[in-house]
Amino acid sequence: MKKTCLVTGCAGFIGSHLTRTLLDQGHAVVGVDNFASGYAHNMKGFADHADFTFYERSITEEGLLAELKDKHPELDVVFQLAAVVSVPYSVEHPELTMQVNFEANRDMLDAAREMGFSRFVFAGSAAEYGNEDRLPVKEEYADGAEQLSPYGVAKYKSSSYIEKSGYGCALRFFNIFGPRQDPTSQYSGVISRFVDFGLAGKNMVIFGDGEQSRDFLYVSDVVTSYMIAAGLDEQGRGPLTGVFNVGTGKGRSIRELAVVVAELTSAPKEIDFKSERAGDIKHSRADVSRITAVGFKAEVAFDEGLSRTVKWAAESQS
Repeated sequence: MKKTCLVTGCAGFIGSHLTRTLLDQGHAVVGVDNFASGYAHNMKGFADHADFTFYERSITEEGLLAELKDKHPELDVVFQLAAVVSVPYSVEHPELTMQVNFEANRDMLDAAREMGFSRFVFAGSAAEYGNEDRLPVKEEYADGAEQLSPYGVAKYKSSSYIEKSGYGCALRFFNIFGPRQDPTSQYSGVISRFVDFGLAGKNMVIFGDGEQSRDFLYVSDVVTSYMIAAGLDEQGRGPLTGVFNVGTGKGRSIRELAVVVAELTSAPKEIDFKSERAGDIKHSRADVSRITAVGFKAEVAFDEGLSRTVKWAAESQS
C-alpha cells in the first residue's frame, strides 16, 4: 500500500536519500527542512517530483504537524530526522539542542499519536550510550548511561520517551557514511572528512590517538532500516515498535580508516594528530541482534561503500 510520508530533515544527508527511495517506490512525500544543516542541492534529484511537496519550516514550530495534516489529510507516516546534528555545537548550545532534539520530538510524537498516524520513526544515535565499554553495545545499556554531550542526552530522552510510550520506533544509528555527506560541516562523518582530505592531497587529520573505533554503516542500509521500521519494506519486514540499534556489529579504528582512505585517494601517508574533542566517545560497536531478528542485515560491505563514496566525491568535485 502506497503511503504519504512526512520526512523532516529531507534536505539533509540521510533525509535526502530516504526521500528519494520513498518516491522511487511510489510513495508521496511531504518534506520539511529549515536548512540549518541541510542543503537545497541535496534535493536536486527529486525537488520537482510530482509526489513531493516541500516546506521550509522548523520542527520547533508549535502545531506544525497539525497544520501539515490539515493541508495533506492523507499524511500517515512520520520520519523524524530533523535535529541539531553537531556534538560540539550541542556543547555550546545545550538549551537549543534540548529544544530541537527532545522537546520538538516529544511534541511531534504526541501529536502524531493523537491524530492517528500509523507510524512514527525517530533518528536516534549511538551517542545515547556515552563512553560505554561493554561491547557490543546493547539497547538497554543506554538506561543509566552517562551521555557525554547535550546531543547525546537529548537523543536518549527522545528514544526513551518513544519506548515508554509504546508508540513509534527509535533507530539508534552508529556511524553512517556515503554520498552527500558534507565534509565541511562542524561535525561531519569522519569518512567524508578523510575522503575530502585525500582528494585534496592533504594529510589525514585525527582528533585523539586514532585508536578510537566506530561501527560504520553505509547510507543505503540506513534507508532500508527506516523502511522496515515504518512497515514500508518491499520484502515485508516490519513495522517496528521500540528502540533498535542499527549498525554492522563490526568495528574499525580511525587510524586504520585513515590509512585505507589515503591509499584509495593517493593522499600522503602521514597523519596529523590533534587534541581529542569534547563529547567524543572512544569505542562504538553495535549489538544488532534485536534488529537482525526482524530480518535486517547490512548489505553493503565497508570497502564497497567506501569505494562508492570516494567515486561520488571525486565526481562532485570535477
